[in-house]
Amino acid sequence: MLSSIREHVFGSPKELLKLSVPSLVYGIQNNMAFVALSNLDAAVYQVTYQLKIPCTALCTVLMLNRSLSKLQWFSVFMLCGGVTLVQWKPAEASNIQVEQNPLLGFAAIAIAVLCSGFAGVYFEKVLKSSDTSLWVRNIQMYLSGIAVTLAGVYMTDGAQVIEKGFFYGYTPWVCFVISLASVGGLYTSVVVKYTDNIMKGFSAAAAIILSTIASVILFGLQITVSFATGALLVCVSIYMYGLPKRDTTNLGTESSSKSKEKLLAV
Repeated sequence: MLSSIREHVFGSPKELLKLSVPSLVYGIQNNMAFVALSNLDAAVYQVTYQLKIPCTALCTVLMLNRSLSKLQWFSVFMLCGGVTLVQWKPAEASNIQVEQNPLLGFAAIAIAVLCSGFAGVYFEKVLKSSDTSLWVRNIQMYLSGIAVTLAGVYMTDGAQVIEKGFFYGYTPWVCFVISLASVGGLYTSVVVKYTDNIMKGFSAAAAIILSTIASVILFGLQITVSFATGALLVCVSIYMYGLPKRDTTNLGTESSSKSKEKLLAV
């Protein structure tokens, strides 16, 4: 394992550079999502940001030369609507006036959606186009991600970091959440490796529903009509997407042969 890491990580800068592409794009996506949330209403942000699901499907078709049936496309957009309803929260009245630029917000959300689809499918293509270990690929991408995000931290909050230290505010709970996020990232790469990015979107939607149900059991969260409707749409879309494709190439020949048999029988 150590020799493989030494060979593919430190001894192959070309491969490291290749994996720096999704790291950089993911960094842009996260920053654009923050800009969009700062310049759009929360409801508008929730609806528009879910366009990353059909965008991922489109990138899968264009970059990996795959085909989706009409039913699968329908299930993808149904999932998009279901996730929107599950996460929907009615706007609360507030006396605080925040200056927003909707044009900037929509531009940022469009960039974030495109970055999400491209980075995910690009990473999937790299994972499946070589025999390099999944864990080595993760190390390559996360090393690039650390460099990109560290540069961003010092560009935006460099003075505070130098004054208080990089790990200021890191409580045990913060470290626990970071560990959970790290495990989730590794699990996501396994899903992408052995299925695809579209299934990753479906699994993420199912995770949102399960976490909400857990909140109901543990914290007494009230289920709303929008959540119940969205959860139903998500479940139906997962079932529809998993249905086998129907081969229509032989339908014409089969129907013609059956008609000929009927004529001969007459």
